[in-house]
Amino acid sequence: MTHFGLICPASAGHLNPMLPLGQELKRRGHRVTMIGILDAEAKTLAAGLEFLAYGTEEYPKGAIAESLQKLSKLSGLAAFRYTIKLFKEGTNVLLRDAPQVIKNAGVDALLIDQASSGGSIADFLNIPFITICNALVLNQDENVPPFFTNWKYSTAWWAKFRNQAGYALQKRLAKSIREVIAEYRRQWNLPVYTQLSDTYSQLAQISQQPAELEFPRKNLPQWFHFTGPYHCSSSREPVSFPWDNLTGKPLIYASMGTVQNRLIDVFYKIAAACDGLDAQLVISLGGSATPESLPNLPGSPLVVEYAPQLELLKKVTLTITHAGMNTTLECLNNAVPMVAIPIANDQPGVAARIAWTGAGEVVPLKQITVPRLQKAISQVLTQPSYKENALRLQSAIQRSGGVTRAANIIEQAVSTGKPVLAEAIN
Repeated sequence: MTHFGLICPASAGHLNPMLPLGQELKRRGHRVTMIGILDAEAKTLAAGLEFLAYGTEEYPKGAIAESLQKLSKLSGLAAFRYTIKLFKEGTNVLLRDAPQVIKNAGVDALLIDQASSGGSIADFLNIPFITICNALVLNQDENVPPFFTNWKYSTAWWAKFRNQAGYALQKRLAKSIREVIAEYRRQWNLPVYTQLSDTYSQLAQISQQPAELEFPRKNLPQWFHFTGPYHCSSSREPVSFPWDNLTGKPLIYASMGTVQNRLIDVFYKIAAACDGLDAQLVISLGGSATPESLPNLPGSPLVVEYAPQLELLKKVTLTITHAGMNTTLECLNNAVPMVAIPIANDQPGVAARIAWTGAGEVVPLKQITVPRLQKAISQVLTQPSYKENALRLQSAIQRSGGVTRAANIIEQAVSTGKPVLAEAIN
C-alpha cells in the first residue's frame, strides 16, 4: 500500500477531477490524503478521502471563495493577472507549510496538479511525484498557442512567431511565482529550475484530455499520457433539481461555471438568443446569483442556482458554456456539442480546441451580441457535423482509459521509480 498525497487548487475545476482519481487509488487499497487549504476539506471528506490542512492562518474557511468571488467579476488579461497574484500568494504558503504536514503524515508519493507548484516539495522530501493536468495542458510548444489565448492552431511561420510572443508575455506575467519557487529551492539546496518543463514530473505526466482534443504537439515527453476524464458523481455534493419542470422539448443547457460567472448580462443575452426556439433552456447560475434575482429573462427559461450537471447532460442537445475543461469534457463524454463563451485563464484555449475539433462554435466575450449568439446556436443545432464531431470525441474519450488507466500509470511509476513511457502520439 502507498500513502498518496494530493495537491491541487481548492476550486471545483481542479477538485472535481482530482478526487475521483484519489477514490480509484483508495479502491485499490492505497491510502489517499488531500493536502490542502480548508476550502477543499468538505468536498474531500464527502469523497471519502482523508484531509490535512496547511496555511490555516492565511486561508481560513471561506478565504478562497472570497478570492474567487473577486475573480468572477473579471475577464481576459485582468482575470489572468489576478489569478497570477492568487497563485503567487498560494505558492508561498504551500511551500512554507505543506512539507512538514506531508512529512508528519508519512506520505510516500504526491499527485500534483500541473497548476500547482508542489514539485519542489517532492524534491525536498525526496519522494516521487506525478503531474496531473486537470486543466488544459500547460507544457509549452512553439507550435501550440499559449493556453490563455483563443488563437487558432497553425504551422505557418508567423503563427510560431505569434506563439513565442505569447509565451514571452506569459513568462513575464508569471515571474513573481518563479521567484517564490526559486527562493525556496535555494533555501532547500535544490537546483533552481531553468525552464518550465523542469517543474513537471519526470516519471509520468497525465492529462484528463483525450489526445484528440489537443492541438498537434511534437515535444511532449515520452512519459506524457492522455487518459481522458475522471468524472464521477459520487465525488460531488448532491444537487436538487426540478426534473418535473422539463417539458420534453430539446434541451439547451447554459452554464458559465462556478468561478468566472458573475457577468450576469451574459445570462440575459443567452436567454434572449434562445427565445423563440423550439427548445427548453435551462440556466445554471453556478452560485453567481439566485434564480429570484433574474425573474424576467426572455423566454422564461428554467433557472437554478446549481444543476446536477453530470445527470442533466445525459438529456441535453446543446450546451452553452464558458469552456471550462471539466464542463467541456463532460459535454463530449455525452456527445453534446457546444457554443463556447470563454472568459479567462485557460478557457480561451479550451474554446479554441472546441472549434478546431468541429464540436462547437465560439463567441468571444467581447463580441457577444444576441444576433451573433443566435447565429452560433442555430448553426450548432441545425448542422449535423457538430453532433458528429461530438460523437467522434465521445468515442475517443471511451477509448482513452480514464481513471483506470491513470491509476495504472501512477501505480507503475511509484512502484518502479522509472518513467512510464506512453505510446507514440501522432
